[in-house]
Amino acid sequence: MTTIVGIKTSNRIDNAAAVQQVLTKYGCIIKTRIGLHETKYGQCSFCGIILLEITNDNQSEDLIKDLCEIEQIEIQQMKF
Repeated sequence: MTTIVGIKTSNRIDNAAAVQQVLTKYGCIIKTRIGLHETKYGQCSFCGIILLEITNDNQSEDLIKDLCEIEQIEIQQMKF
């Protein structure tokens, strides 16, 4: 099974370090990571989206649980 996890952050500047810490913790199960955010006039947007392709469905729930502990984060999943 393939799991795609979408992470939307409403405040990239304040919680980027916490999100990165969780992603580093689970780095061995992340096959693909794509980051999307808007830039305007040379400044980064406060909102951002990260898409993850997960290789181990057993640990994906632990990853999502840890991410949900971070404020202003929204998580969505797709399973194929």
